[in-house]
Amino acid sequence: MSKASAVAASRLQQRLDWRAMRSENSVLGSDFSADHFALLDLPRQQALNGAELDQKFRSLQALVHPDHHVQAGDAQRRLAMQWAIRVNEAYQVLKSPGSRAFYLLTLLGVDPQVENNTAMPVEFLMQQMELREEVMAARGAGDEAFLETAHETLQREITGCHQQLVALIDQQKDYKTAAELVRKLMFQEKLLHEINDALEAVDS
Repeated sequence: MSKASAVAASRLQQRLDWRAMRSENSVLGSDFSADHFALLDLPRQQALNGAELDQKFRSLQALVHPDHHVQAGDAQRRLAMQWAIRVNEAYQVLKSPGSRAFYLLTLLGVDPQVENNTAMPVEFLMQQMELREEVMAARGAGDEAFLETAHETLQREITGCHQQLVALIDQQKDYKTAAELVRKLMFQEKLLHEINDALEAVDS
């Protein structure tokens, strides 16, 4: 193939790739109105297959990633960038069971009130406070064994919450209890993050 033919073929492929992207945009909605589940062509439910989520994300990213449209016009590159950001945002929200539940509940018309409703059972709050104090003390003492045990225990509790959310949202449709569990989960995930930080500090 001559150099001129190769260039022509490359330009044709770019036009075809862009048309495919625009066709995909027409399905998704050029106003970016599709929710995260619809965007990634996934069922609107709490239980998701992680491998399927990853595959859907990679497929869309391959279509809209700006690196694939470097020779397009300015408007086309901007659109590609906007869609890449949009797809990544959807993926980041849905891959975490906690943020997925929060987002799904809002779609279902239920506000988990994570920011302005911190009402929790006294026993749960006391448990969190005591564990946080123990984590701080273990960090200061360099007690890696305690921190690792605390991490494993809390991670098991969080995993249990994730399983409960599937039952509450997808099966029982008990959105009020699910919202309460999401608020509880936020406390636990924050504490787990503090334990991770403590482990890194002890290891350094």
